[in-house]
Amino acid sequence: MIAPLQTRAAGSISPTGSTLDAGEGKDGDNDNDNDDDEEDDDEDEDELMPGKTDAAMRTAEEGSKSWLPAIPKPVKRLFDQFPLVTYPPNTAPASSSSTSTASTASPASRTSTDANVGANERPDEHRLYVFTNADAARNGRPSVNPQCLMWQAYLKFRGIEFRTIPSNNHASPDGALPFLLPAGPGGDSEPSCVAPSKLQNWADTNAKHENPEAKISGVLRTYKSLLERNIRDAWLYTVYLDSSNFESIARKAYVNPSTTNPLVRATLAYQLKEAAKDQLQRKETYIDPNDILAEAQQAFKSLSYLLGENDYFIHDSTPCWFDASVFSYTHLILDQTLGWKYNPLASFLEEHPNLVQHRQRILDKYF
Repeated sequence: MIAPLQTRAAGSISPTGSTLDAGEGKDGDNDNDNDDDEEDDDEDEDELMPGKTDAAMRTAEEGSKSWLPAIPKPVKRLFDQFPLVTYPPNTAPASSSSTSTASTASPASRTSTDANVGANERPDEHRLYVFTNADAARNGRPSVNPQCLMWQAYLKFRGIEFRTIPSNNHASPDGALPFLLPAGPGGDSEPSCVAPSKLQNWADTNAKHENPEAKISGVLRTYKSLLERNIRDAWLYTVYLDSSNFESIARKAYVNPSTTNPLVRATLAYQLKEAAKDQLQRKETYIDPNDILAEAQQAFKSLSYLLGENDYFIHDSTPCWFDASVFSYTHLILDQTLGWKYNPLASFLEEHPNLVQHRQRILDKYF
């Protein structure tokens, strides 16, 4: 689990469903006829066998289970007090058209209300659930997670108005952030959540501004790998595998907000670190920090060359998805409030003033 480390290619883990090919049912009638014949044969055999009384069957059943140790009656009576209960699956967050209850919530319930700050204050706006804190959500500040921040910036580029809501992977319908809950029409109807894999199509449908990527050639596909591999690997290493940064950044952003139980926190921290290791070991079992950082340094150099003297990567006046992707890393790397203890990536970035200016330009205009 790396809630926050969105997995490469697949993005997030989701259950796969089995499908039945239409051709499998073509011989259904013949199969049913054969089954009927077999059932008739079974019935004939049963008629030839001597019948068993209920008492005999119970004795045989008890005999087959006699090797199991008997449960002490006091223990059995105790567990009988707590019958097995199956709860329904978690529902999606309340629709954006729900009535606000934050202002009238009692002090006892205010904690849960604050965790979903701003969720129902303005029913006509979309909500983007991201890794952030309550104060940052109120002020629309950037998320602390690159994947969440990328979509946060991209939706702003497309002119889509929304509110950011603090959340975590466990609250997501598909187990990954970000996800978006569109503004509802009102009443009891609730819109469906938009998963990360569907945010692009949703943005194309609801955006006020034209999508500049429609005119993009395949040039950026080569540079895209620099973000998804070189820079992302360096991010995973410095944030999750460096012990000082893990305590000041990862634990603060992903572990502590999820639970107050120390045992659960320890488990989540271990899972985050292991997930980062798995990602970095997808090619080689040995993790070489020097190689990882050197590749990130070269990636920033290539991105700086691509940007040149332009304001944005494709259109000089309009940022696109690639700008959002670059910004999602450059901003967090240069953000001193994030809690960096060891940050060689900032030194690599500062070697390229145009990338630093690109980050500041987006921050000033959209955040």
